[in-house]
Amino acid sequence: MAIKLLVSQLVRKYGTNNPFTIAAQKNILVLFEPLGGMMGYFNTYKRIPMIHINSDMDEQEQRFTCSHELGHAIQHPKVNTPFLRRNTLQSIEKIEREANEFAVELMISDELLLNGLTVFEAAIASGVPIEVAHLKKAPKRNIWNDERSYINL
Repeated sequence: MAIKLLVSQLVRKYGTNNPFTIAAQKNILVLFEPLGGMMGYFNTYKRIPMIHINSDMDEQEQRFTCSHELGHAIQHPKVNTPFLRRNTLQSIEKIEREANEFAVELMISDELLLNGLTVFEAAIASGVPIEVAHLKKAPKRNIWNDERSYINL
């Protein structure tokens, strides 16, 4: 399933784009702890899914990290990226890019872009790092011809 569609379904189902609220509703435990140079990670212990977030980061960084790790929890629940990075030669770039795209789609609402903001302006307004803002997919706009039909652009 496309990431944009997955995120829009989650937002519709839970009525929010707040990653902490969505994690709580999905029974994913969110823990804040000092993690040194690591921003966060997702793991499962005894079938309990957990998102670990560096408590030394500011609120905006914690929100993005929670969104990113929620992306892992939903899209890659059985993948242990820290283990893969440490112990294998397998590339984790695709997995990390997908988690970043999930976070960007979750945090930057389509309405901001439809109201005229650039992706980079919307990223700043939403607390998304500029380095990943380009992952936001353009929203579709509906142009109504009359009450019975419309064209998707």
